[in-house]
Amino acid sequence: MSLEVSAMIAAGLAALVAGLVLVRPRFRAVSGVDKVLVLGPVCEAVALAVFAAEHFTAARDLMPLVPRWLPGPLFWTYFVGAAWLAAAISFIVWRQVRWSAALTALMLLIIVITIDLPNLPKGAHSRFFWILTVRETCFASGAMVLAGSVWPRASSIGPALMRIGRTVVAATMIFYAIEHFLFPLFVPGVPLEKPIPAWVPAPALLSYLIGVTLFVAGFGLFIPRAIRIAAAGSGTVLLLLTAFFYVSILLMEIHTPLAVEGINYVGDTLLFAATVLLAGFGTDHLTASGTITPKKSRKLLADGLAAVESE
Repeated sequence: MSLEVSAMIAAGLAALVAGLVLVRPRFRAVSGVDKVLVLGPVCEAVALAVFAAEHFTAARDLMPLVPRWLPGPLFWTYFVGAAWLAAAISFIVWRQVRWSAALTALMLLIIVITIDLPNLPKGAHSRFFWILTVRETCFASGAMVLAGSVWPRASSIGPALMRIGRTVVAATMIFYAIEHFLFPLFVPGVPLEKPIPAWVPAPALLSYLIGVTLFVAGFGLFIPRAIRIAAAGSGTVLLLLTAFFYVSILLMEIHTPLAVEGINYVGDTLLFAATVLLAGFGTDHLTASGTITPKKSRKLLADGLAAVESE
């Protein structure tokens, strides 16, 4: 197993364990579907930690992705990795979330503007170009919702970020759902070019089920009373898809040259699941319960650390 593969897996597992431990106070403070929604930042942190490890251990392989007009490509590759790691730590310890989420959204949008959009002339006729461009925009929008949900209530910035971010996430889900219906033999979730493995029973049925879930939940995000249920339900489906479908593929590829690709598919789908869960943040119920307000989050974190020490 290469250093890159080992580091990516270790970073993801470390973030998962730390995230699940420190999220417990916030998890206990809510009920119903909100218990699923509060896992959104943890899932986001795990995926970002995996990608950060990839940037640190395979910087020279990723360096060509940096725009040619930008000097010091190796520096920028490490810089992005450091940014993902910082954001992951922020989401896990639940400190400075407003700024880490906002800067994560900004970084992803910069990637879209500087890497994806310049390829528009030659990629406009490729459906995978649009899938990838929309994917990064969707990930940025989920972080926007998270940032808006913890923004000071007196400001109009928070509601605007949540409204714009949730709209983009919903539109992306509907777009991806249509892709599932039109091309059911490609891997589900984020519908990329990898075919569904031959060992998966009824592959088209799996794609249709995921497609229906995304389609219904995407429209549900436009209905105020259905936002939490739509986000929690579809986010749960995507988490199960990550755990049972993509992790299974990874385990079969772990000792092959496709190991890094397998980890990236796990990370992508987990980040998509996190984005969908984050789309449920900022609703009146969550705000009223105080699950994500900065002031109460600090108290909950302190209680959680005290609980861990007592154990």
